[in-house]
Amino acid sequence: MRLSDETYEYIKQAVADMFVDYDIKGLPISSFEVAIKIGLTVIPYSALSKKKRLKVMEYSDDGFSVETNTSEWIIYYNDESKDYSRINQTIMHEVGHYILGHVEEGEEEESEAKFFAKYALASPVLIHNVIDEKTVENIMENFDIGFQAANYAMNYYDKWLQYGPDEYEDYEIRILEQLEIDVA
Repeated sequence: MRLSDETYEYIKQAVADMFVDYDIKGLPISSFEVAIKIGLTVIPYSALSKKKRLKVMEYSDDGFSVETNTSEWIIYYNDESKDYSRINQTIMHEVGHYILGHVEEGEEEESEAKFFAKYALASPVLIHNVIDEKTVENIMENFDIGFQAANYAMNYYDKWLQYGPDEYEDYEIRILEQLEIDVA
């Protein structure tokens, strides 16, 4: 689903705010670190009883988040059949739901959380300033993301180069400064 330009800009600002507000530093971004700094609880499927594990696998093969009656936000993730890059992407997706204040599940919320995770883990400004030779393999290696995510990031980077502004946006500068990355 294509979101409005305003929504994409809002999400980019939200990512920059999150990095600054929770003092996220260095690459690759660890969604575990982000979730913990925010105060979210992260629970692997393997920590659940067999009965609960089967039930959550029916709900989602990757992971999901819930807000409890006591306003605690819990992220559950599949640690048994997914590699680290997929787990990291899943947890950042769920962090996106939290940061964006999602209270309902729908196509728009899912699209927003997907974009949030993509932008947080490997935004075009990071690719531009971290990687000398821009390839899918180098994006995978430098940002610790999977092949499909790296392809999406590379395509988004190419569009950013072609259609983006001539100068960095404020949120891009804030991201680079917070992550202590020298501007290319």
